[in-house]
Amino acid sequence: MRYLFTSESVSEGHPDKVCDQISDAILDAILEKDPLARVACETLVTTGQVVIAGEITTTAYVDFQKIVRDTINDIGYNSAEYKFDAESCGIMNSIHSQSPDIAKGVNIGGAGDQGMMFGYANKETKELMPAPIMFAHKLILRLEEIRKKNKKLMPYLRPDAKSQVTVEYEKDRKTIRRVEAIVISTQHDPNVKNDNIKADVINYVINKVIPKKLIDKKTKIHVNPTGSFVVGGPHGDSGLTGRKIIVDTYGGRAPHGGGAFSGKDPTKVDRSAAYAARHLAKNIVAAGLADECLIQVAYAIGVAKPVSINVNTFGTGKIADEKISDFINCNVDMTPAGIIKRLNLRRPIYKKTAAGGHFGRTGKNFTWEKLDLVPLFKNASK
Repeated sequence: MRYLFTSESVSEGHPDKVCDQISDAILDAILEKDPLARVACETLVTTGQVVIAGEITTTAYVDFQKIVRDTINDIGYNSAEYKFDAESCGIMNSIHSQSPDIAKGVNIGGAGDQGMMFGYANKETKELMPAPIMFAHKLILRLEEIRKKNKKLMPYLRPDAKSQVTVEYEKDRKTIRRVEAIVISTQHDPNVKNDNIKADVINYVINKVIPKKLIDKKTKIHVNPTGSFVVGGPHGDSGLTGRKIIVDTYGGRAPHGGGAFSGKDPTKVDRSAAYAARHLAKNIVAAGLADECLIQVAYAIGVAKPVSINVNTFGTGKIADEKISDFINCNVDMTPAGIIKRLNLRRPIYKKTAAGGHFGRTGKNFTWEKLDLVPLFKNASK
């Protein structure tokens, strides 16, 4: 029996990701000057226009216009031909301060909102992430590497792109058998033949990312299936912050609580608790307590301690799920203040998270990916 699972990723030039990066660039600029700032910044983009809105309470002054334009330019929208570019786009600012009712609860260490967040890990990849989403991210990151650092390979690339990978598993739904399908849509200059684009994508992108042993004659490869992808970015579609939450997390392999990440300071548990839950799940798997782990944590607005923590190892746990849950409750501080301190989140580290996924990443600033809790969780089985 075959079991197929599909995940997608999008590039930094996708309109929704443009918004995520602008929101996080604003957050970073503020945290650099005021680590205790409260930030909830939303962005909308469309043809020739950027709107920033939300709630920001800070002692810092930052130049919103410059941050927006620099971010758009860094992404690659720097030509009037795109109908959306850093130099000429209009920018509307509708920022105001955080609600005093919310601030009252956060000021004493409580959560910035109610809600539930999920963290997940499994042994499918070295990153302890599901294979479909990791493959999809790596395809996009390879496209971006070519566009920005090795243009001679594919000089016609433009910033907007999407990928999608379908993985076939054995009937146990844990062992990868092969890659069933790969879809890549990449924006390009006019007058480039799609056959040439497809050949380049296969040669320079797919063959560099997907292990050869997972591709066979039956693997379906679709490159720009409509035949052309010239109009893209915010001119092709409007974009909004927080509209790619499944791309940001586990590609649909794990549940999602519904709260987006970008533009939010770490007092917002939508972001910080989701990072903390991933940190826990990854360390539990790395410690050998389970081959797969899903953690749900839930909060009430203004209340510091979670109202619940649930652990599910899908029958792969070496000890009972409730024992792991109890161990977390007794040994890991899951209050917003505890999470912020443990993961060192009051820093300008967030713009890099806004494209390429928040999980399965490397680098010292992705503290929720560290395996520093492995010794702790190894004690849970004693």
